Amino acid sequence: MALIKSISGIRGTIGGSAGSNLTAQDLVECTAGFAEWVKSNSNIKKIVIGRDGRMTGAMVSGIVSNTLLMMGFDVIDLGLSTTPTVEIAVPYENAAAGIILTASHNPKEWNALKFLNSKGEFISQNDGEEILKNISEGNIEYATVDNLGKYIENKNYINKHIKKILKLDLIDVQKIAQAKFDIVVDCINSTGSLAIPPLLDALGCTYTLINAEITGNFAHNPEPLPAHLTELSEAVSNRDSDMGISVDPDVDRLAFVCENGEMFGEEYTLVAVADYILGKTKGNTVSNLSSTAALKDVTLHHGGSYEAAAVGEVNVVNKMKETNAVIGGEGNGGVIYPKLHYGRDALVGIAFMLNLLADRKMKLSELKDSYPQYTIIKNKIQLTPSTNVEELLEKLKIEFKHNELNTIDGLKIHFDGAWVHLRKSNTEPIIRVYAEAKDEITASKFIDQVQTKAEKILNS
Repeated sequence: MALIKSISGIRGTIGGSAGSNLTAQDLVECTAGFAEWVKSNSNIKKIVIGRDGRMTGAMVSGIVSNTLLMMGFDVIDLGLSTTPTVEIAVPYENAAAGIILTASHNPKEWNALKFLNSKGEFISQNDGEEILKNISEGNIEYATVDNLGKYIENKNYINKHIKKILKLDLIDVQKIAQAKFDIVVDCINSTGSLAIPPLLDALGCTYTLINAEITGNFAHNPEPLPAHLTELSEAVSNRDSDMGISVDPDVDRLAFVCENGEMFGEEYTLVAVADYILGKTKGNTVSNLSSTAALKDVTLHHGGSYEAAAVGEVNVVNKMKETNAVIGGEGNGGVIYPKLHYGRDALVGIAFMLNLLADRKMKLSELKDSYPQYTIIKNKIQLTPSTNVEELLEKLKIEFKHNELNTIDGLKIHFDGAWVHLRKSNTEPIIRVYAEAKDEITASKFIDQVQTKAEKILNS
C-alpha cells in the first residue's frame, strides 16, 4: 500500500489508513489544498475535472467534486474522459485549473489526482510546493452556504478534442481514409473505448476493439509494454491487420504493434511522429533523459536541433517552450504537439502515425526498420522506507567517476555507445533503471553492471 504526494499531484492505493494510502480523508485534504492554491492565483471560480475508467473513478470523482463545491468552485465534470481531453477543456472553458482523476499506467488498486493550471498544463514545481504546503499545514478556507459552487456535466469534449485534431494542417483525412487501414485496438478496459473509435471512424479506418468494456478491472498490467501486449499481438496476427494500437487507461501514452505481431516499440512512437512532423515542418525536438537516442538521430537528419529534459511532462514542456520545439514528448509513448496543446496525447499520435504510413505507403515493420536501431532495457529497484536514494546516487557517482555523468535528473552514466539512467520514480516507490545501446547484449551488460553495484551499496 502506498501514498505519494509530489509536486504534480497525489497518487496512491485505495484503502487502508489515512496518510499512508489514498483514502477519503486524503482526497479531501489534497483537493482542498489545490483549490486553496487556485484561489490565491485566480479570481475565476471554475475547475474542470475528468476521469479514466478505473473501478474507483466514480467514487473518487464524487469526493473531489464535492470538495471543490464546498471550496466555492463551479465544477465542469467531463465524466469518463482522457487526460489530453481534460487538458484541452481547461482553456476552452476559461477555467482556473483542472484535475485529472487517473493513476495512468498503475494497476487497478491505484488512483490519483493530477493537477493542471489555467493553460491545461501540469503545474510547475513551485506551484506544487505551495499546494503541498497548504496540505501539510491545513491552510484551508471553505465557502459559506451562500457561496458554494455549482456542478455542471459536459460530456462532449472528446468529440471537440477529435475535431480539433482533424483540423490540424498536417492531418490529411482523405489520404488516411484512402489507405483503408485495418486496426486492432487494446482499450485496456478504460476510456480508450470512448475516444479511439470515433477518431478512427473519422479517419476512415476499420477496427476491432479488445478489452473494450470500461470496467477498470484491467485485463492485463495497464502499462503498454511488450510483456503486457501479447493478446494484442496475437489479435493483429490472427486478423491479418495492418497494426495494433495500445494506450494506457488515460490515453496519453501510445504504443504500436506491427502487422507481423512484433512490437514497434513505445520508444519509437515519438521517433516516428517526429519524423513525420519534421518532414513537413523544420524545427527542433525535445525528449527526456530516459528516452531513446533515435530521436536525436532523426532530428539531426532533418536539420533540427535536439535537447534532453529531466523526466516529467512539465520538464519536457518547459524545455520545448525554451527551444521552440515543433514536436516533443517522452519515450514512454508520449507525444506532445504544441500546435494542439502542450500535453502528451495518444489521439494525435495515432493520427500522425496513420498519416505517415499513408504518405510512405509502407508497412509498420518497414517503417521501424528504416530508423536507427537501439535496444532499451527498463528495470527497477524496489524502494523501502529506509532507502536513501540521494546517498545511493552519490556513491554511484564515485563508482563511475571516470565516465561522463549527467545529474540533471537522478544519475545518467554514459558508456562507449551506451547509457544507463537511474532516477527515483514520481509515480511509484521504485528507482527506475534504464539502459540503451545498439544491441541487447551491450545494453544488458551495462545495466547489469550498474544495477549490481547499486544493489551492493543498498545492502551494505
